[in-house]
Amino acid sequence: MRILILGSGGREHSLAWAIAQNPICEKLFCIPGNAGISKIAECFDVDINNQRLIVDFCIKKEIDFVVIGPEAPLASGVSDALRNQNIKTFGPSKMASKLESSKSFTKSFCKKANIPTADFQIFSSLELAIKYISKAEFPIVIKADGLASGKGVFIASNSYEAIEKTKEIFNGVVDGSGNKVVIEEFLHGQEVSYFVLSDGKRFIPICSVQDYKKAFDGDLGPNTGGMGAICPAPHFPPEIENKVLKNIIKPTIEKMKQQGTPYIGVLYAGLMISNGEPYLIEYNVRFGDPECQAIMVRIGGQILDLLLHCCEGTLDNASTKWAQDHSLVIVLASKGYPDRYKIGSHIPNLKNFQSESNVEIFHAGTSIKNRKIISSGGRVLNLTVKANNLQDARERAYNLLKEWHWKEGYFRKDIGLI
Repeated sequence: MRILILGSGGREHSLAWAIAQNPICEKLFCIPGNAGISKIAECFDVDINNQRLIVDFCIKKEIDFVVIGPEAPLASGVSDALRNQNIKTFGPSKMASKLESSKSFTKSFCKKANIPTADFQIFSSLELAIKYISKAEFPIVIKADGLASGKGVFIASNSYEAIEKTKEIFNGVVDGSGNKVVIEEFLHGQEVSYFVLSDGKRFIPICSVQDYKKAFDGDLGPNTGGMGAICPAPHFPPEIENKVLKNIIKPTIEKMKQQGTPYIGVLYAGLMISNGEPYLIEYNVRFGDPECQAIMVRIGGQILDLLLHCCEGTLDNASTKWAQDHSLVIVLASKGYPDRYKIGSHIPNLKNFQSESNVEIFHAGTSIKNRKIISSGGRVLNLTVKANNLQDARERAYNLLKEWHWKEGYFRKDIGLI
């Protein structure tokens, strides 16, 4: 098969790495890709949100199968445009993607489907939102309705913080935030990311992952796109997983089908486990980043077969084979991320990692200049290690990083500890 992956991050590099291992994959393309992906796929600079350009590219290159990585092209309807041209595509429709692109949609959906979630209110008026905040018990969570590039969720510890963040959302300071705000109760507990694949009628579990969103050690600092991940999540026993499948995932897939918007793709549930009960915090309609990297090094080339089963409606014939192993991802970011940071610095010593077994470096914000790898974003690289247990994976990863000196970069030193 001639396969196209849309995206440019560590998620897409890990997907390309895994898909390329499957003998079904004859030729791999990526739009736009990055320096790491370019080693295993032909990369092209095309706007991934432009339906016409993507469809034209697929026709010209005789693409058999498209895998959409990030959320933006899904929310803009690229998957619909491809399917309208009978191009097999992995990723939910624009309507089904509202589970991520509109938080107000998802919260209302949870209410209709009796899915356990935090209590909430939806506001399309700044004045009414402020009135509600003035009587709220803190902390509370303020969420922009739209995608907001993953930066639209704020935990407010007092009314001043809550009102300021709400004003920023309504005033458009947060890009892509939409014109609504969701205000919900703050739940205490353990966060877990959980992934399933669905063909619109049925689903199969993939695995759990724990990610690390805060910028600095000790879970301090601002939220980021993710500074690390471990797989499987250590605080996710079978009895909790069964509750998630029964009370959250199953009613979601069934309700989406009933509404005429069947969900076809990967469904990523952001969960809070509070007092032994799982609650849905948010849905994402794509693999997480860096969670995907942790999953791909464990699942390998069989992921392509699973993605195809989703698109062909044959998940009843699919199964996953897992080794009893663990994986850990440490994100190497530009100093200053997620706020101001510089790009264009040379990244040294990458060859030191390339000969290590069960160690992969997945590129995120990288490009090539004068035959050298340089930084081109906030999150730059993902050191991903697989081992028999989490402790071994962690020790090996941090031992490798002792020999790595990139003055313009930083990473958390507590991934896998908390």
